[in-house]
Order: sequence, then structure tokens, then C-alpha cells
Amino acid sequence: MSRYDILASSIGGILEMNRKLGLVSSLVTLAAVAAFALAMLVGSLASSYLASIFIALGFVPMICAFSADCSRHRVGMATAAVVFAAVYAVLVLLVYYAQLTTVRLSSLSPEASAILDYRQFGLFFSYDLLGYAFMALSTFFIAFTVTVRSRADRALKTLLFIHGVFFISCFIMPLLGVFSPGMAGGDLLGVLVLEFWCAYFIPVCILAFLHFKKARQN
Repeated sequence: MSRYDILASSIGGILEMNRKLGLVSSLVTLAAVAAFALAMLVGSLASSYLASIFIALGFVPMICAFSADCSRHRVGMATAAVVFAAVYAVLVLLVYYAQLTTVRLSSLSPEASAILDYRQFGLFFSYDLLGYAFMALSTFFIAFTVTVRSRADRALKTLLFIHGVFFISCFIMPLLGVFSPGMAGGDLLGVLVLEFWCAYFIPVCILAFLHFKKARQN
């Protein structure tokens, strides 16, 4: 085997690993989003926080897999998407890990609870929305890099672009004080908004899986 054949084989192996990463991460994200939706419906806060952690753990490698699949002249867009995904992950992991550990296991003072407890619509709630704002930016930028090979890819690209609009609401709502402690119907409104987001993002995960599956066959 010539050195060119070895090089081609190595490149092919790397590409296949990237596609497998995309397949696995899109399934992990899909399962986590579905689990989050179910946890919100049954009112299990700890389960919803844990599911949110796994959404982040699945989403970042999924964006990385899209980035690895992009053409050379779209590398800038892909890099921006990966960076925004990383910022999202850091913010939401800090928020939800704090809910599962410090908030759940400790007896907090009212002052500390107002800051750390997600349900108080305080600082950590604002950080959570900021995290999802960066997630929306990540999907917006990665949409530019998606190679359309089928109608499913076109639908995926469209959904990723539209998801970027969530950046505006997630970034602005904390600035306007839309949510505040003790607001009437705040919990119900929050659940409805999150269930809507889950209903939107589940198809994104499914189409992402189909995208990587198709890429593997080509």
C-alpha cells in the first residue's frame, strides 16, 4: 500500500469517526430533550435538571460533528457555532449542576436562594436563559454549514436557522424582567414555553441523525 493510500485510508477513518460522533450525539440530545419534556410534564425538577445537563453534553459534540462536515469556505461559521455551543454548555451546566447539588442538598438562606435557586427567577435563571441564547446562536451559525443532500437536510437547515430567533427572546427577557419571583402563573408559563421548545427541537435532533446517517452511506 502506497503512502497515498495510507493517507486516504486515515482521512476516511477520521471522517467516519466524525459521522459516528454526529449519530451518537444527535441520539443523546434527542433522548435528553424527550426526557426533559417528560420530566416537566410530571413535575420532577431533579429529573428535568439532569436531562438538561445531558442536552448540553449531546448538543456540543453534535455541533462539532456538523463543523467537521462543513466545506472549507464555511469554517468561520462552523467555528463560531462551536464556540457559542461551548458557552451555552458552560452556563447551563453551572446552573443545573448547582440545582442538583447546592440548591437541592443545602439549607440556603433567603438571600442565597434568591440568587442560586432556578425557581426564584433570579441570577441563575437569567444565566440559564443567556445560555440558551448562545445555543440559539450556535444553531443559527451551524445552519450555514449544513450540506443539503435531501429534503430532510433542507428542513433541518431551515429549523436550525429559525431556532436562532430564540436568541432574541432569551437574551431580552431577563433584561425586561419578564419573569420575577412570585409572579402569578409563572411556573405554568415556564412549563408551556419549555414544552414548546422541546416540541420544536426534537425534530431537529431526528433530522440531524438522518443527516449523519445519510452522510455515512455516501
